[in-house]
Amino acid sequence: MGKYNGLKGPGLFLIIPIIDRIDSYIDQRIRVTDFKAEQTLTKDTVPVNVDAVVYWTVWDVEKAALEVQEYEKAISYIAQTGLRDIIGKHELAELLQERDKIAEDLQKILDNNTNPWGITCQTVGIKDIIIPPALADAMSKEAQAERERRARVILGTAETEIALKFAKASEQYRDNPVALHLRGMNMLFEGLKEKGSMVIVPSSALDSMNLGAMGGLVSLAKTNEK
Repeated sequence: MGKYNGLKGPGLFLIIPIIDRIDSYIDQRIRVTDFKAEQTLTKDTVPVNVDAVVYWTVWDVEKAALEVQEYEKAISYIAQTGLRDIIGKHELAELLQERDKIAEDLQKILDNNTNPWGITCQTVGIKDIIIPPALADAMSKEAQAERERRARVILGTAETEIALKFAKASEQYRDNPVALHLRGMNMLFEGLKEKGSMVIVPSSALDSMNLGAMGGLVSLAKTNEK
């Protein structure tokens, strides 16, 4: 007769025909609702499509039946509106890098709105963020340029460190001609130990490190081995 009488079930129960009727059946299991925000502008005016999902459950059946007419549609609309609001408050980089935080903020917004209905939103997940293809190409080129810049910086840093090591080594060789001589012999050995190899050295090195005499001795030794 238009008056709330109470909750029934689960199980068997009796009603008075014509006078009593069952208004709705409410499932208290965890349910999932997909929602999306299409062509929504971010804070830096980039149109994006975002797909998300929310897991929710009815914890107070009486409130869910009396406080809201169609709570499933209401949750879907509130989730979509909340997602659009959050997208408008964040830049594209934040959306791509902080998915978990954005999903957590959206879950709190939904929970605050649905708690008066006897419904709680347990988890929100961001499934996909789709950006325009032209912007995706530009971001890819930007990332590639950034990687090349880092590679050049690393290469320049390595060259600087190598130059410092060579400068430090030259100080050691300058005051120790025996060490310089041994280093020259090692370089010559490394160059000639492979068959058919050829070593080209400056003429000044022949005089300073006596590489010419050493090269002749090495060649003579190889000839004797043959």
